[in-house]
Amino acid sequence: MKTFIAGHRGMVGAAILRALSAREQVPEIVTRTHAELDLTNQAAVANFFQTETPDVVILAAAKVGGIHANNSYPAEFIYENLMIEANVIHQAFTAGVRRLLFLGSSCIYPKQAPQPMSEQALLTGTLEPTNEPYAIAKIAGIKLCESYNRQYGVDFRSVMPTNLYGPGDNFHPQNSHVLPALIRRFHEARQAGADKVTIWGSGTPRREFLHVDDMAAASLFVLDLPVAEYAAATDPMLSHINVGTGTDVSILELARIVADVVGFDGDIETDPSKPDGTMRKLMDVSRLDQMGWRAKIELRDGISRTYQWFLDTGADIRG
Repeated sequence: MKTFIAGHRGMVGAAILRALSAREQVPEIVTRTHAELDLTNQAAVANFFQTETPDVVILAAAKVGGIHANNSYPAEFIYENLMIEANVIHQAFTAGVRRLLFLGSSCIYPKQAPQPMSEQALLTGTLEPTNEPYAIAKIAGIKLCESYNRQYGVDFRSVMPTNLYGPGDNFHPQNSHVLPALIRRFHEARQAGADKVTIWGSGTPRREFLHVDDMAAASLFVLDLPVAEYAAATDPMLSHINVGTGTDVSILELARIVADVVGFDGDIETDPSKPDGTMRKLMDVSRLDQMGWRAKIELRDGISRTYQWFLDTGADIRG
């Protein structure tokens, strides 16, 4: 069994690679760096699939970033993600791939979706403007999988993770997501002996966070489900599955946890002049729970592990 992991150097792809490599029976794993294979290049992707003919594809490759990055580079976010998905999914079909798993994002759901957000909320309202281009690209990926399943009877699956964090995260001071950004900010404040840290927004929005190793475990769990079990839990017109913890915290509560883990004992202030984004984003994970999978890594423990990785790898220097 030959498995192609697209995006194996990214945070999620690397976690899936680690999880697959740790199995008792390790499949033949195929990877390519961006320099070796540009997934936005249709001809290159076609040639790769014709040459390698993988049995299974895990599509974890994507252009990702936080609010600042999404606001600054909307064209890149929609273009690159659409091209990656269209090329990989179509060529997987053309090459006769047995099973494909597409990794999306919780931002696919409307800004005002009822909480917690169920899979049925997709396309029922207006998206959050700050990441709309990225969200539209991810929705397109889901619909590509569903459309190929309906028309050709293939087995292409989709999982929608909540906010992810962990080893391999991006700690860039402007282009990172909220949790790694907070880790870096509090780390630097402690090093500088600062007496306060100011966080973006009001601090009241609530977010759910899933450790990337849990995401990898959930992805492989869904990927390994027999066809009949997966089909019984989904619907041809609504085949994606939410992945999360089912619990959330406010951004201010998160900042306090991070500050404690990092060892920063100064004040935490909010800046309401900065955007909050969606006020709450909590996933309804009942479908995955009924299938038999639940997250295992508690938030504080996960943040501690991530901070230790940050220190051990020098991510504070590279980010």
